[in-house]
Amino acid sequence: MTIHYLIHLANYSDGVLYLMVVILTVALAVIIDRSWYLRRTLLEGNGLVEKFGACKETTRAQLSALAAQAPGLPESVLLDIAARHWGVTNGTQLANRLDEATLRLAPALDKRLWMLDTIVTLAPLLGLFGTIVGMFHAFSVLSQPGHPPAAVTGGIADALVATASGLFVAMTGLLAFNGLNNKVRVVLHQLDIVKTMLLNRMDGAPVLIVTDDESVAGRGAPRSAMAKSS
Repeated sequence: MTIHYLIHLANYSDGVLYLMVVILTVALAVIIDRSWYLRRTLLEGNGLVEKFGACKETTRAQLSALAAQAPGLPESVLLDIAARHWGVTNGTQLANRLDEATLRLAPALDKRLWMLDTIVTLAPLLGLFGTIVGMFHAFSVLSQPGHPPAAVTGGIADALVATASGLFVAMTGLLAFNGLNNKVRVVLHQLDIVKTMLLNRMDGAPVLIVTDDESVAGRGAPRSAMAKSS
């Protein structure tokens, strides 16, 4: 398949394939941008959640330090809000402020994903439109006297390339859209975890953190006690 044949196909669809290339470029740009951002957010956010989860108690200085260690992460916004409201609000009031921050952060997580959603719907329709235009060109040969049969069948084959291109763009966008939406859901789940951790560590009650060694020892303690009693 040469570049001249590709240009012929694009011209045969009256420029629809040129527009398809533009749509594919936009889709790939959105996929790369959102994938990079969400991957960084997930990896660094998971590390921040684990680090914060290891704290049995917390202070305003600790919250500010954790927020400073993760600039640009959604979790750092919740930590900063908790640090600023330390000793001022807690319980339901703090939960409402954290929920407000989460709602304000949500649009930034799925930013530009609507473009992928639109492309998934638009690409097949645009490909079908290009095929219909190509079919007009193919059947217009019938009006010419002494037309070769191969001209019609070849024209139909060229016209179907537009539909195939539209389906390819749609499938690529659909896979990426579902994958990115799943990553957004995981990030929102991380924010819920941070919110719960903040509420648990700012209510004044101690937080007991059981390690793997302690959990194994705890399971063995009843057995040793039963052995002694017997």
